[in-house]
Amino acid sequence: MSPEAYRPLLLKNIHRPDSASLAAYRESGGYRALERALKEMTPEQVIEEVKASGLRGRGGAGFPTGMKWSFMPKGPGEKYLVLNADESEPGTFKDRLLMERDPHLVLEGFLIGCYAVGCRHGYIYIRGEFVYPYRILMKAIEEARAAGFIGKNLFGSGYDCEITVYRGAGAYICGEETALLESLEGKRGMPRLKPPFPAQVGLYGKPTSVNNVETVANVPMIVEMGSSWYAAIGRPKNSGPKLYCLSGHVRKPGVYEFPLGVPLKELIYEHGGGMLRDLPLKAVIPGGSSVPILTADKVDVLMDFDSLAAAGTMLGSAGVIVMDDSVCIVDALLNLARFYAHESCGQCTPCREGTGWYVQILERLERGEGKSSDLDLLVDLSDRIQGNTICPLGDAVAMPVRSYVKTFRDEFQYHVDNKRCLAKPSPVLV
Repeated sequence: MSPEAYRPLLLKNIHRPDSASLAAYRESGGYRALERALKEMTPEQVIEEVKASGLRGRGGAGFPTGMKWSFMPKGPGEKYLVLNADESEPGTFKDRLLMERDPHLVLEGFLIGCYAVGCRHGYIYIRGEFVYPYRILMKAIEEARAAGFIGKNLFGSGYDCEITVYRGAGAYICGEETALLESLEGKRGMPRLKPPFPAQVGLYGKPTSVNNVETVANVPMIVEMGSSWYAAIGRPKNSGPKLYCLSGHVRKPGVYEFPLGVPLKELIYEHGGGMLRDLPLKAVIPGGSSVPILTADKVDVLMDFDSLAAAGTMLGSAGVIVMDDSVCIVDALLNLARFYAHESCGQCTPCREGTGWYVQILERLERGEGKSSDLDLLVDLSDRIQGNTICPLGDAVAMPVRSYVKTFRDEFQYHVDNKRCLAKPSPVLV
């Protein structure tokens, strides 16, 4: 696919210098979908339209959005929609772009979602370090409120909706929905046991649905253009446009928009401009740091939920991290393990202790003091962590560790046998 063959839908406004303003958004047809939803559709019809579109959550899990909304109880009673704007997966920076460059698109999708689930007070949980996006978002909310799109009797429909923005403290775990809810309630951000699920017992004990920024940004176009139009974009069961974050050893890193299912090879070599410094490709992380790694001979794969699952990895947040052959895989994994050990909330023993053990073992390998048995120990640790913690943070480090060791076992063994790194010319310090 040539760059000219696809016209961006999510990023169509971002190159305008005034793209964050209400005036620019209205010029491009903004808030028409919200008006249509409120005046012409029932909440149930909005949910059915989103279901029919096949929209799957863009935060990482890929769960069908309409299905998620349908789990919320019907009828009167307090309930909440929470926007997860905590984007903290290493290698992922698409939600930040949407909030900075097209905040009204995010707000419109969020308001439609609030209407669909029967919520009259929505919360936006934004990462504390996102100071600039926070300011942009707050200004957009003020504009939208002044225009009557937030508050009482939206578009004369009788529907009221307020929005509160809450800044987190910058903890990776608060990207997990139940830890986010705990933090939003003013407590330490630690995950809750499920069940009960948030749709039953969520924020302040009320039914709650949590959605990702990119996910809700898809909703206005579904309401305005229809589910059939939307479902025709992408591939079966993997419909709609997708933002891909490309970073690492490529000539043109950035956020790219294509339909779900763009080939990974095409993303790197055509849109990303190919390998930086023309060094050979060694490996790719296709979906953010928490997913299994792919070797260079596996990049002929489509970037959608099901194709990557069939290839033994995940789309995740679509944070594509490219590594050339100058990268030491042991060092890269140590860097990743240190991150997860630091970010573990400490609630579950396998995660709290296991992530620290990962770091100790990998540091030993890097110092040239490792043993062959360390390689099996890393895999064994992963088997004991994965699936044995309250939240997916344990899985988020166990999966890549197992994947790196199994895929690049020879390189790990080289560290043991030669007490130096295979990829770097200098010897490992002992």
